[in-house]
Amino acid sequence: MADAIRRAQDSISGRMGRLAVFIVLILAAGTACGGSTGPGTSNGSGVSGEVEVDGSSTVFPITEAVAEEFRKVHPGVRVNVGVSGTGGGFKRFIEGRLDINDASRPIKPSEAETAAANGVEYLELPIAIDGLSVIVSPKNDFVECLTVEQLKAIWEPGSSVRTWNDIDPAWPDSKLRLYGPGTDSGTFDYFTEKIVGEAQASRPDYTASEDDNVLVQGISGDRNALGYFGYAYYIENTERLKLVAVDGGDGCVAPSESTIQDGTYQPLARSLLIYVNKASLTRPEVRAFLEFYMENGAELATEVGYIGLSEQEYQDNIALVR
Repeated sequence: MADAIRRAQDSISGRMGRLAVFIVLILAAGTACGGSTGPGTSNGSGVSGEVEVDGSSTVFPITEAVAEEFRKVHPGVRVNVGVSGTGGGFKRFIEGRLDINDASRPIKPSEAETAAANGVEYLELPIAIDGLSVIVSPKNDFVECLTVEQLKAIWEPGSSVRTWNDIDPAWPDSKLRLYGPGTDSGTFDYFTEKIVGEAQASRPDYTASEDDNVLVQGISGDRNALGYFGYAYYIENTERLKLVAVDGGDGCVAPSESTIQDGTYQPLARSLLIYVNKASLTRPEVRAFLEFYMENGAELATEVGYIGLSEQEYQDNIALVR
């Protein structure tokens, strides 16, 4: 009987030992193949950390689309994409508090001077082309085209335009309600410069927002509304909005992929940019994000309603980043 008990104990001990070894091997394999991949942790791509981006609401859809795809490849990197407007982003960028600023206009001389004073060196990288779009509601059945002169009369400081009838006697004697970007927006700067003739020169009595979705909502249901913002926000809301063609001197032209790309939509076609803090390029996660941006920017810009650049232009950007 004693011998039988000892044999049983030896058998159980052997099985338990083999089971323990088996469990250890499973845990080791799991650690090697599937460790934590949350933001800020290492992962299969070998890149981790955070990338801080802010700026233009116009550029936001492109950068956010890139960030979403990038996270799939580099799940250990958290990319924070803010939308405080081009000017709002530059305020943080030139203080050295951002890795990247999305911009729908070039940096201003005063901003560049402040950046230099703060020791912030940067790269300017073009990433797409936009056609800033003049918009009304689909309920508006009388406006198809506006000249630059008419747009200037509507938006310039001290404008006497109060009704649609003030623009064209054939149009309704109804109060004109205006919508547009806030003063921190690069779109506001670009529109006022090209239409009014001076950046930041605008009548103040309009509904302003840095969030273009707020403008879409305000314009879409109001027959007497008029506003402007980036082409991508029209593309996202084609059933809720109506494009107004612009006559820059050569006839009425509406923004489209072809007219923006070939330059016939004037004077509101423009380059979209990102600005990169050179100091941030020492961090692998920032370089990886920017390289991914340039490798996928054309496709993703098109997906969200903008016009991509040539392959060579993106390759030139990658060379600057590396």
